[in-house]
Amino acid sequence: MVVIVLAVAWGAVASLPFVRFARRAEMRARARRLAVALPVPEPSPRWRLPCVVRVVAAVCTTPARRRADKRGAAAVLRELPVVIDLLAVAVGAGCTPYGAVEVAATWCPPLLRDALARVTRACGLGESFHGALRAAALRTPALAPVTDALDAAARLGAPIGPTLARLSAETRGELRRAAETRARTVPVRLLFPLVFLVLPAFGLLTVAPVLLDGFATR
Repeated sequence: MVVIVLAVAWGAVASLPFVRFARRAEMRARARRLAVALPVPEPSPRWRLPCVVRVVAAVCTTPARRRADKRGAAAVLRELPVVIDLLAVAVGAGCTPYGAVEVAATWCPPLLRDALARVTRACGLGESFHGALRAAALRTPALAPVTDALDAAARLGAPIGPTLARLSAETRGELRRAAETRARTVPVRLLFPLVFLVLPAFGLLTVAPVLLDGFATR
């Protein structure tokens, strides 16, 4: 993927002079057709440096941004089972779906606390509970199954306890599968230090002295 991105970026950078040349030719042809008396000033060549810098910056920052987005989504997914359990406890204690959201917003982990607190604030400002839940699902897609269950329980009176229990089990299963996937990638990531650090050091400490000793005795 990195090679493809670099190749596309390099192709875009390499094509910029041709695009600029085509634009200049078009401008000259248009000036000749309109018989403009004043000469057309040549565009300043200073545009190349900012454009190239922007392209290189975009290529360099895209992988970091994607990794940050993945880490943020993984952190939210780790906190989601706790939020679901808090909602289940609140509903089991007799709270309404809105009351359960208030309780979870008070005690849930920090990454999802703001998403639930926005629901209560929006309802306090006059927005419907349905609209506030939809907005929370749009801002935090991981909360979409939970907000759908809360919305159905608030509008239709459907029992939400079994649904929350199922969502909690599914989320924990997804976390377990993600952890197993990361664990399977550990041997691949260990190849770099093994090949480029451990093996050269082993060769320098064991093979190199023998070779030097052999050359010295000759």
